[in-house]
Amino acid sequence: MNASAEIERIQRLLQRPFGVGNLKLNNRIVMAPMTRDFSPDGIPGDDVAAYYARRAAADVGLIITEGTHISHPSASERDSVPRIYGEKSLAGWQRVVDAVHAEGGKIAPQLWHVGMVREPGQPPFPEAPPVGPSGRRPDGRQTGDPLSLRDIDAIVESFAEGARQAEAVGFDAVELHGAHGYLIDQFLWGRTNTRTDDYGGSVKERVKFASDIVAAVRGAVSPDFPVILRYSQWKMSDFHATIADSPSELATILEPLSEAGVDVFHASTRRFWEPEFADSDLNLAGWTRQLTGKPAISVGSIGLDKRMTDSFAGEVAEATNISRLLDRMENNEFDLAAVGRALLGDPTWAGKVLQGRFGELTEYHPDAVKTLY
Repeated sequence: MNASAEIERIQRLLQRPFGVGNLKLNNRIVMAPMTRDFSPDGIPGDDVAAYYARRAAADVGLIITEGTHISHPSASERDSVPRIYGEKSLAGWQRVVDAVHAEGGKIAPQLWHVGMVREPGQPPFPEAPPVGPSGRRPDGRQTGDPLSLRDIDAIVESFAEGARQAEAVGFDAVELHGAHGYLIDQFLWGRTNTRTDDYGGSVKERVKFASDIVAAVRGAVSPDFPVILRYSQWKMSDFHATIADSPSELATILEPLSEAGVDVFHASTRRFWEPEFADSDLNLAGWTRQLTGKPAISVGSIGLDKRMTDSFAGEVAEATNISRLLDRMENNEFDLAAVGRALLGDPTWAGKVLQGRFGELTEYHPDAVKTLY
């Protein structure tokens, strides 16, 4: 395909506006959430505001922030990750939101609880124990006690309060982190959820915790304030893990979440071009859209030509064109494309891609993680 035809496809597919609820985007490019550890004491500073504003100014349609911890004491494992509670942290997020809006961008925080990934004694509350559905770590080891129903209610309320605060400081939507082996995902995954009450058992029962959170968040924010849920099959500790082994099992998970109030699903994969199930070329986002009828975000090595095998941050990856992405969008497989490392390595990636300036893209280098720019 010649250059002019490719630019026409980019303009036709990526530059289309998108809307859900009161969220109106100028294009289909999303900045994926990426933990950066640049918020001392959980407070995002002016440098964080400048970091996100720079991407907004360079034509990213929607920014989803790095994971930001809810108020439950066991939610965090590091003191340099931002929080969505406390006067100083919320004031910091207000500055971030204002900076992004000043550049014409839209932004949503990702609400996060790490669950059993947390080690005992970690900040910001060293006395808080790691918690999870069954006290099992993602590797299957039993190192804690199952959450009580009272504890579950408290965590659900913490997510709802985080969403309420996000809307109050001016965010345009909210994303719930239900992926990669953290707390919400620990309930969805059979290895970490061996409960025998209403929150455990079959796939259908294991989705109740996530559905309760979605419903509580939906009730805590305005009816037209979009709720996004990020989920995955793979885990940080196990790239080959699954929560659903067939489209029917996936439907059993997604349908209650959709009914509870998810407006957009963010289906996290490591490589967006890989089929999710046999006998179909659809990726996880494609199946999500087909099964729920809700908008879906696809993510996974978009804009990079190296197929990562062992890590996300540890290898250099050259920038490339997005022909494979456009092919799938042409088939209406999913609605939005989330870009992570490519945008981390090149803050102006979106603007260059929308203008077809692929020769000006810069590679992703692991050192980009260490530099806030």
